[in-house]
Amino acid sequence: MKTISKILALTGLISFMSCDSDDNNTVSIPGENNSVIELKNHSITPAFVTKQSEFNNIEVYSLLSSEDALPESPNFVYGSMADGCGLLRNDDGTFTLINNIEADYSIARITLDATFKPIKGEYIVNSEATGNTAQCSGSLATPEEHGFGPVYLSGGEWGAMPTNNVFMVDPYKSADDAGVGEVLPAMGQWTIENAVPLHKDAFTGKTIVMIGDDSRGDAGGQLAMYVSNTVGDLHGGNLYGMKVGDGTITDNELITGNEYDVEFVQLEQTTYNELNNESIAKGVMAFNRVEDIDYRKGSAEANREIYFNATGHSSNSDTRTKYGRVYKLVLDENNPLIGKLTLELNGDDLAGKAKTFHSPDNILVTENYAYIQEDPNGYVDDMVKQHDAYLYQYDLNTGALKVVLESAHRTVEAVDNGYASFDDRWGKWELTGMIDISDIIGEPDTFLLIQQAHSWKSDAFLNPDGAGTDANSRDEGSILLVVKGLAR
Repeated sequence: MKTISKILALTGLISFMSCDSDDNNTVSIPGENNSVIELKNHSITPAFVTKQSEFNNIEVYSLLSSEDALPESPNFVYGSMADGCGLLRNDDGTFTLINNIEADYSIARITLDATFKPIKGEYIVNSEATGNTAQCSGSLATPEEHGFGPVYLSGGEWGAMPTNNVFMVDPYKSADDAGVGEVLPAMGQWTIENAVPLHKDAFTGKTIVMIGDDSRGDAGGQLAMYVSNTVGDLHGGNLYGMKVGDGTITDNELITGNEYDVEFVQLEQTTYNELNNESIAKGVMAFNRVEDIDYRKGSAEANREIYFNATGHSSNSDTRTKYGRVYKLVLDENNPLIGKLTLELNGDDLAGKAKTFHSPDNILVTENYAYIQEDPNGYVDDMVKQHDAYLYQYDLNTGALKVVLESAHRTVEAVDNGYASFDDRWGKWELTGMIDISDIIGEPDTFLLIQQAHSWKSDAFLNPDGAGTDANSRDEGSILLVVKGLAR
């Protein structure tokens, strides 16, 4: 019923909060069902984001949050730390969203009707199935894009060991089997942020999956690769780790803009400790928390251009990034096991274009842009880092880096309504899980984006996954947003 906009004259930013606005954007989707999409606010929770003035024309809608009750499943709770996701359009014109619920060690399935309104939610993988392992970023493989599927790959990152695996999920599995999970042992046990299959055109006749290790231990943060010579084979391929040069160069010795030869060396081990020891012995590059990964869209050549984030950490910062970096990897056209690595954006260079980087985490790459989402570690040792989570737009053609929006949870409106506190540290909320849904819903330049609202807490958010114990749950809220109008 209301939209609150406030121009912040000193910062040049526009603060955007929207609640159940009657404003909407309607588009007809061609097809036999002739579905009509209505992009508008469906959640009772506002979208707490602040738009940079250059991006005033983008539209942000609050689609679903942890305090919403869906009409066909009123007891479903959109749980703590919603993260990676994937969207499918069904034959009847409805939509299926597969969404990791990280801090509840679960994976949810949300049904949206033909107008793109969430109507039902259920857990299809619960904390029993994952062995209480956090499900972080995820990737949806489809026949159209990857040559196989649909199948959802989810990164098992933190929590109970030894289930730090890539989990494989049928998007249409019965919720009655939520306590049953399936892992992919051939992809190894890492501190897995995401497992990203490359486009089917990148290397014809192969299935290649890039794996990010969100670790800061002795072995890294590594970038790993699974390769099968059979399309759709996720069990019988080989595992590799990326070595830079002769394997002695450290992350902090990389010079921004320079190219470095890399090779992926085969790894024989697949269990966590053994895999880390082998990586050290074989000179696999130790980054500081490799997070999300994505490839460029548009052509087979573009599909071999891969971008990944290292979110950074204060430990090991003598040899590895502290504030976070974005890297570009270009794989050889004829051999996926060799390529060129470039440090594209360096948050440790306080005079560089990425000087405001504060723990870049997730990344989405389109044909012309990379969209980088932050999960700030709360550093306050430099003024340029003292901001809440940013969403950046990085122009792959010109190199221009711009801030699109910032988490706005420390506003008067958010605090007065119990969503946050003025005392929240920098980055208490994070931005994550961004995916491009333009082609799926038939509306150009449209994305999903998630806010992990770490300080918005309620007992009502506990134990949403059906596994039967509050110990396997957190009480933090999540907010799912639609962002319309960003260039691809």
